[in-house]
Amino acid sequence: MFSKLRSLIFKVDPEKAHTLAIKSLKFNLVPNVFDENKNDPIFQTKIFDKDLDNPIGMAAGFDKNAEVYNSLFKLGFGFVEVGTITPLKQYGNPKPRVFRLVEDEALINRLGFNNQGAEIIKQRTKRNKKLGLLGINVGPNKDSSDRLNDYLIGLKTFYDDADYITINISSPNTENLRTFHEGDKLQDLLKSIEEERKNLKSNIPIAVKVSPDISEDQVNQISGILLEHEIKAIIVSNTSEATRDKLSNIQRHQKGGLSGKPIEKKSNVLINKFYKLLKGKIKIIGVGGVDSGQAAYDKFLAGADLVQLYTGMVFKGPNIAGIIKKDLKELLIRDGVKNYTEIIGNKTLS
Repeated sequence: MFSKLRSLIFKVDPEKAHTLAIKSLKFNLVPNVFDENKNDPIFQTKIFDKDLDNPIGMAAGFDKNAEVYNSLFKLGFGFVEVGTITPLKQYGNPKPRVFRLVEDEALINRLGFNNQGAEIIKQRTKRNKKLGLLGINVGPNKDSSDRLNDYLIGLKTFYDDADYITINISSPNTENLRTFHEGDKLQDLLKSIEEERKNLKSNIPIAVKVSPDISEDQVNQISGILLEHEIKAIIVSNTSEATRDKLSNIQRHQKGGLSGKPIEKKSNVLINKFYKLLKGKIKIIGVGGVDSGQAAYDKFLAGADLVQLYTGMVFKGPNIAGIIKKDLKELLIRDGVKNYTEIIGNKTLS
């Protein structure tokens, strides 16, 4: 069905197409193809001491304002992450700010944390009881005078609604946000998060989302800091400011973050580096180019415990979770495994 509509959809501006997709999900206009692999034991797993039907998640960025997370659960996603949410409402960067690179199966975006703000979204999550594991991704306002405190506001606002909270330090579209990858700044941020959790008497699990463009030294340093603060998960990775040389589309040099197939291998290599350092003590959620069973399989081999996607849905349609599970199951049966977790980290990449 989607393949027949794709050429029509791709004639629409990508940001407008996304808005239409959200409205379609909100009003249940998206057909939910029967998920023949729902509750299959081959995909069952745990994260944050909670059971999941499957390890295929929707990444932050799709449902920025927490409008359709339950519709996404119904489409077969094992978990959903909404946001990025800032304390105050913000428009984001000027349009046009999303570019579809069809030949490359990629997107470039420079949205800039456009969202309705924490209080409005909080009211929405209170009204709509979640049907599955829900993560809330938080970040600072662009013009904030105290970005560290903005993260604390996000934690205080959502700690009692979310199953986990992601600290987004990795978007390339908010100026200087990635400086939080630096050792001292990351230490200060996670120490403040830790103290605020104690103040709230909350055990809400914390995930940290990192950039794919970090150096070897940063990987080592970040791993040590995350272990020190007993962070529960790392999301590897956000969009890339680099990786443009081999792209075909004329828009490849647009400013912003690149997502989709072109960053798949880069993401896998980075996942594998963190896997070797974290040694199973912190869950790894792999993102970047997940659009098929094979792509998910490769992420697990590299060391990811779970995966997320967004761009894959743009190019493969709303039933992508079911498609991935179907193809992934065939690969796992071929390998003679009873549960996908048996293959995690079975391949060394460099």
